[in-house]
Amino acid sequence: MAGASESRPARDWDWASTSQPPISDYGFVSDCHSAALIDRGGSVDWWCVPRFDSPSVFGRLLDPAAGHWVIRPVDEFQVERMYAGDTLVLRTIFRTAHGEVAVSDAAALESGARGHDLGLRSPHTLIRRVEGRRGSVEMETEFAPRMEYGRTEPHFRADASGVVARGGTARLLLRSPVALQCEDGAARARFVVTAGETMEFHLRYEPSFGEDTGGSVEPTLSDTQAAWQSWADLHGEYDGLFREQVRRSSLVLQGLTYQPSGAIIAAATTSLPEQMGGDLNFDYRYAWLRDLSLTIRSLWIAACPDEPARLFDWFTNAAGRIGPELVQIMYGVGGERDLAEHTLEHLSGYHDSRPVRVGNAAWTQVQLDVLGEVLDAAHVLRDQLGDLDETVKELLIVLANRAAERWMEPDAGMWEARDERRQYASSKAMCWVALDRAIILAARLGAGADADRWAIARNEIHAAVLAQAWSSKAGAYAGAFGSDDLDASVLLLPIVGFVPATDERMRATIEAIARELGDGGLVRRWPNDPSGFLICTFWLVECLALAGEVERAERHFRAALGVANDLGLMSEEADVGSGELLGNFPQAFSHVGLINAAWRLTEATQPPTPSPFSTKERS
Repeated sequence: MAGASESRPARDWDWASTSQPPISDYGFVSDCHSAALIDRGGSVDWWCVPRFDSPSVFGRLLDPAAGHWVIRPVDEFQVERMYAGDTLVLRTIFRTAHGEVAVSDAAALESGARGHDLGLRSPHTLIRRVEGRRGSVEMETEFAPRMEYGRTEPHFRADASGVVARGGTARLLLRSPVALQCEDGAARARFVVTAGETMEFHLRYEPSFGEDTGGSVEPTLSDTQAAWQSWADLHGEYDGLFREQVRRSSLVLQGLTYQPSGAIIAAATTSLPEQMGGDLNFDYRYAWLRDLSLTIRSLWIAACPDEPARLFDWFTNAAGRIGPELVQIMYGVGGERDLAEHTLEHLSGYHDSRPVRVGNAAWTQVQLDVLGEVLDAAHVLRDQLGDLDETVKELLIVLANRAAERWMEPDAGMWEARDERRQYASSKAMCWVALDRAIILAARLGAGADADRWAIARNEIHAAVLAQAWSSKAGAYAGAFGSDDLDASVLLLPIVGFVPATDERMRATIEAIARELGDGGLVRRWPNDPSGFLICTFWLVECLALAGEVERAERHFRAALGVANDLGLMSEEADVGSGELLGNFPQAFSHVGLINAAWRLTEATQPPTPSPFSTKERS
């Protein structure tokens, strides 16, 4: 077994309790179509199936009455858990006064899936294997699905092989090695597991109406584990600093990938709060262009060029032909554009954090930074993409022209402000990136490329940011033109090559952010933000490494690692006082930040190697 683990007493709370475990209590399993979260007490509290953005059938994460599936010892127990090798097969060891039991949880992968084929098809099945390791342990299970985010209590029908639960749009087939009693909206059993004994539960999703979505071959835990290990073996070339953490993060990113399309979702959950009890609760089960180039960089570092190339292909297909309309900042995993947001009023939310939202209204926002994200991604992949086809050329030219024409307009910014639009410095800098990379790619873009006009606009943006984002009062580059407020998003300026980290004003900005927004090694997005934002912390690490302050950068890196849970999983944010994880989970952007920062530290401390990220090439 490999992976981080720890042992501590399990929280003693009954299934009807309204209390909810901390976010850090959850483990994550995925079949690259959907994901499930399992807490330290053996409860599956989140499973949206058949896609990441489907309605949940287990939703206790957001309301105690929204469905769960528990397997755990009857008596008081302690817990140790880890992932099995380089996989997303979660192994939880329960120790009681009478013995020891291991429960292995996995979202099953198709039999025979290996390497790049990982997750292309899914049997839509959760496997839970119970193994007796020592003594004799009495176990209990309660299977209480609630379809459509807890709106629908299903009908239960027991048979010789287990239980069928059917309601709303879903039919769940639970194959059980023990007889289950169905009453009061759940199927329950108690059973004894002795040393050397193995029992296995399979829960398969099918639509209530229409064709069976599963295959004819029953998925196995060993096949699933072998498939994940083969993917990891194929993508194991990273040999820099913090190799174990980078490897785990690359597996998390693969687990957040909707493999049929190549899209990577921001997180597996919706509406986990940025602040406990607050209303900044959003649905992250979609793919953002804002994350595109940074994610592609991390996949190049930790995986192989085939993975980021698939992600870029997903975007070019999802975007279609762009005319004068808004450049959309995010899409559904299947390329859907309309991500209309609504509130699930019947759910109480995580620790009473309301509203619970499904869909995300940010899809309608103007965010100019995405222009740079796409063109930077194309630049990183310039050799991998080879000769560009006409549709990709047209797309990149349109985006470059849009940056040249509209960079001076206000927008919602990368933090997706829902009040007024502003002249965000990071948005301007990413428009500069769009033009800078378009100039590099101009020879490949054909007759429509206008490198001379792009260069004029690029230089105008550069001058405007240096002049109008600088705040004499703050002694730093502010988050928006004419503002004195610090914003950690300006840490992107050295990372994307807009200005060197060693530049006098940029160094002053880095110091101001570390001093004013830093707390306990973490970095807030802006003043009065109650939480440390993990991607911002990793951006500070990169900036310090680029400025030559490697030891200081590593201290911040380790501070960010310190808030990861015992499985190495991170959410979006962490409370700067307690280190408690906050926000949607696991968060792709945080794991992307970890990978990129580890590579930057490696680059700063080891002999240089050829990098696909260089922007020195010019047409």
